[in-house]
Amino acid sequence: MEQQCLFCKIIDGDIPATKVYEDEFMVAIEDIAPKAPLHLLLIPKRHFSNCLDMAEGDASRVGHLFRIAGELARQKGFDERGFRIVQNNGEGAGQSVFHIHFHLLAGRDFTWPPG
Repeated sequence: MEQQCLFCKIIDGDIPATKVYEDEFMVAIEDIAPKAPLHLLLIPKRHFSNCLDMAEGDASRVGHLFRIAGELARQKGFDERGFRIVQNNGEGAGQSVFHIHFHLLAGRDFTWPPG
């Protein structure tokens, strides 16, 4: 993992975070600046910057992450009302940590198009 990456440091346990889920492929943590009542970050353990840097084998990791996102939304009681999964690619799209991650947001109404 890249030594300077914030999320790699969280995955390695060098920076504390409130983990709500972890397995061999990913970790889900609470966002420190939540934008909704439920705001989790779903982070693959393999470092790549965004979807432009994905290798062939990463597709299954991302699919796994989406399945877990659904499970977490269901566990938190947001499966009926709905939830949003967001992934930003590049600074102009709002990406601030350049380790691919997905935001799981729920618990409020969302508008379309998003921000």
